[in-house]
Amino acid sequence: MGAAIRNLNRIVAAFLAVVTFSIPAPAAENARLDGLFEQLAEAEPQDARRIAAEIDLEFAKSGSAAMDLLLRRGEDALEAGDSARAVEHLSALIDHAPDFAEAWHLRSVAFFKQQRYGLALNDIEHALALEPRHYNAIFGLGVLLEETGQHDLAQEAFLRALAIHPHHEDVTSALERVRRELGGRDL
Repeated sequence: MGAAIRNLNRIVAAFLAVVTFSIPAPAAENARLDGLFEQLAEAEPQDARRIAAEIDLEFAKSGSAAMDLLLRRGEDALEAGDSARAVEHLSALIDHAPDFAEAWHLRSVAFFKQQRYGLALNDIEHALALEPRHYNAIFGLGVLLEETGQHDLAQEAFLRALAIHPHHEDVTSALERVRRELGGRDL
């Protein structure tokens, strides 16, 4: 297990470096999403929740009723605590819609719940390659890093998520927790 964690540490460190230092320009074809992200960056806390909910709705649109059904089934399975069933639905969704970032993100959550961290990390990588502003996927990366004891890298991920969504309450709490773990030291 120790060797597996060390290998995962190396993979995660390399991945975080790539993600952190090579943020691609956002896709120009979704002007609504671009506008929402601009609003979110400057929003007051009370408005940020509404704007984030609109962004999450945009993330959940696959463009296909059948794919949206698979997404809902995956979400329902996650909410019911059945991560294996969630992986099944979300894997089917990814097979049919490999460019759907939210499917990759949610499957990473399901893999994380199964403690299959390498697979979770792989799916986060896909989600962020498709949508680098996916603050929930970045938050998930931070949680994975925190879970594997890489608190300094987790802090970097949480800070990146807050740069996109400055009022994300879960990220703020996680960042405080990691900073306590690090003893308040700066990177």
